[in-house]
Amino acid sequence: MIILAYIAGLIVFVALDAVWLTLTGPSYRAVLGDMLAPSIRIVPAVLFYLVDMLGIMIFVARPGVPNGIVWVLTYGALFGLFTYATYDLTNFAILKNWNIGITVADILWGSVLSSAVSTAAWAVLRRTL
Repeated sequence: MIILAYIAGLIVFVALDAVWLTLTGPSYRAVLGDMLAPSIRIVPAVLFYLVDMLGIMIFVARPGVPNGIVWVLTYGALFGLFTYATYDLTNFAILKNWNIGITVADILWGSVLSSAVSTAAWAVLRRTL
């Protein structure tokens, strides 16, 4: 069932990203300083995860994908590359404290994360259909 795959992917997404943000948070704070909010704004954060997961389900983790797991891993990584690059390159273009290190690290993370999330959702989808 698609909803079960969406929820499974969402759990993997939030769990892996929480680890990433915990590990890299201090380096973001060191570069961005007072540009960061004192605490996370929950509503936009939740909306990001819900919308990005929907994109993964529509464009990557769907039944009958060509070449199975290889396709899902590749296109999941590409989906993450495009979505995270949009965010990071825009920030690098317009924010004075944003730097190339954060840009590259975050784009790479988005690629790996989206590939893993896509694979998890697709695996659940395959088992339930």
